[in-house]
Amino acid sequence: MPEYRRALVPGGTYFFTVVTYERKNILIDQKARNLLRDVWKDVSSRHPFEMVAYCILPNHFHVVMTLPENDSNFSIRIREIKRLFTLRYTGDRPNNISESRIKRKESSVWQRRFWEHVIRDENDLNRHIEYIHFNPVIHGLVDRVCDWESSSFHRFVKDGLYEPGWGESVSIDPDRNYGE
Repeated sequence: MPEYRRALVPGGTYFFTVVTYERKNILIDQKARNLLRDVWKDVSSRHPFEMVAYCILPNHFHVVMTLPENDSNFSIRIREIKRLFTLRYTGDRPNNISESRIKRKESSVWQRRFWEHVIRDENDLNRHIEYIHFNPVIHGLVDRVCDWESSSFHRFVKDGLYEPGWGESVSIDPDRNYGE
């Protein structure tokens, strides 16, 4: 069995990609996206983290979060987000669950694992935030970043960190693996 080594940095900032089981488009529904946001708030109240940036796409989400000082346990936060969403989600679920998932008592909502990357510096942080916000354009969901509602992009504009037309002249390398 493979060993997964995670970079544990107390108070660190991390980029995550969490994907739905079989890449089903369960997050395309506004009700599901609202539920995910509610779960994030719930988990954050019990296992604090700062939500730096996020984007919810139809079959996955990206998030950059910063953990409290002296805390490096991001796994509990991602596990709780997935668990609580699964418990509260009332939409369609795939019915072709593998025997392995049944044996492990895993749901048919999320993929087993998640992608994590520890943010190394300000440049790395900015690159990942730009990637998150530009992701709906990369996936062909919208032509302009500002047209995708399920993203922290709009908060960045409100806070004066981006112009409303940001992304129209941004060059993001779609072939770079950011954890999809």
